Amino acid sequence: MKKQQYIDRAEQAFYKVYNRFPVVFDHGQGVYLYDTDGQEYLDFGAGIAVMGLGYGCRELNDAMKHQIDKLCHISNLFYNEPAIEAGEKLLKVSDMEKVFFTNSGTEAVEGLLKIAKRYAYDKGMAPDYEIIAMKHSFHGRSIGALSLTGNDHYQKPFAPLVSGIRFADFNDLDSVKALWSEKTCAVIMETIQGEGGIYPATEEFLTGVRALCDENEALLLLDEIQCGMGRSGHMFAWQGYGIKPDAMSVAKALGNGVPVGAFLARGKAAAAMVPGDHGTTYGGNPFVCAAASKVLDLFEEKRIVDHVREIGAYLWKRLDELVERYDCLVAHRGKGLMQGLELTVPAGPLVTHALLEEKLVLISAGRNIIRFVPPLVIEKQDVDEMVKRLANAIEEVIFQK
Repeated sequence: MKKQQYIDRAEQAFYKVYNRFPVVFDHGQGVYLYDTDGQEYLDFGAGIAVMGLGYGCRELNDAMKHQIDKLCHISNLFYNEPAIEAGEKLLKVSDMEKVFFTNSGTEAVEGLLKIAKRYAYDKGMAPDYEIIAMKHSFHGRSIGALSLTGNDHYQKPFAPLVSGIRFADFNDLDSVKALWSEKTCAVIMETIQGEGGIYPATEEFLTGVRALCDENEALLLLDEIQCGMGRSGHMFAWQGYGIKPDAMSVAKALGNGVPVGAFLARGKAAAAMVPGDHGTTYGGNPFVCAAASKVLDLFEEKRIVDHVREIGAYLWKRLDELVERYDCLVAHRGKGLMQGLELTVPAGPLVTHALLEEKLVLISAGRNIIRFVPPLVIEKQDVDEMVKRLANAIEEVIFQK
C-alpha cells in the first residue's frame, strides 16, 4: 500500500486533534526509524523523549515476549511479581518510599494532584487551599493535569478548571513568595521545563522553593516525566540539585514505548493516601511492569546515566558551534540529552524540512525552539550526522541556498 493511502485512511478514521507529518513509520532499529517506503531517518525526537534505549532493544523485547506468554493482566485486586520487582527498583533509584503505577505521565500527575489535595484535607485546609504551579509549564491534557499547566492556549477551551491553582514565574523565587499564603499546601513544577522551551530550574530557585515548602509544611511535587530516567545526566534531574521532592511523577522512558508511568512519594506525601483514595484497572499490570523492570535493569547494566553525561557534553559542544555559525540561532540551553535551540524564526518549517528532505526527526518546543531529546544510546557519530543534516536544513529553509 502506498504512503498516501495509509494517510488517507488515517484521516478518515482518527479524531482530528493532531497535525501529523506526512510520514508513515514502519519499524526502527537503534537510533534509526524506517518508513513504509523503506527510507531511513535519524531520530533525535525519541517519540517525545520516550525511546531511551532506542528501537529494537533485544533484551527488552525478549523480556516482554517472555511475560506475554505468562500473564498480561490480573487487576490490582491481586499481587503480581513484575510489579513488585519494578516498584522496588524504581524506589531504589529514586530514594522514595512508595510507588503507584499508572498508564501514562498525565495520570501520574493526577496522582500528584490528589496527594496534594488529600494532604490539605488531612491538615484541615480543605476546601480552601491553594497549589502553586508555574507559568509556561506542561503537565498533561486531562482536566486535572491541564489545571496545573500554565498556558492559556491549552486551558482556555476547557475552563472552568480545578480551582485553587495559582501560577508563579519559573526561576523567580520572589514570584513564588508573592503568591504564598496560609492556604498554600503544595508547589508543583517540572525540574526542567520541556514544552515551555527547555528551561532547567536554577539551583537557587529549586533550593529556595524546597526551603519555602519545609518552612511552611507544604509539599514539593516535581514532574520528571520528560527530564527523568537519565535524560538530564542524573537518573532524575532533581538529583543534580542536592534536594529531594516529597513526591514526583515519572513516565515516558520508564517503559521505552510501553505505556507506563508512576508517581512516587516519601514522608508525609507517602502517608497522604489511604485505601479507596485512588485506583486503576490497567496500571501496574504484569506486562507493562515486566517492561519497566527490564528497562531499569538495562539502565544500570549499560551505565546509561554516565553515557548521557558524556554524549550530552558532546551534543552541547556541537550545538554551540551551530549557534556561533548561524545568527538565526540566538540561545542554547538544557541539560544532558534534553537540549534546545532558540530561533529568531518559527521552528515548524525547519523541523518539517529536516524530516522530509534530510530524513532527520526533530521536534519543537513552543513556537521557535528546536528540542533535542534523542534516544539515550546515541553516540558521537550520531550527533555529528545530526548536526550535518540540521545545518543543511538551516541553509535551505532560512538562507534559501
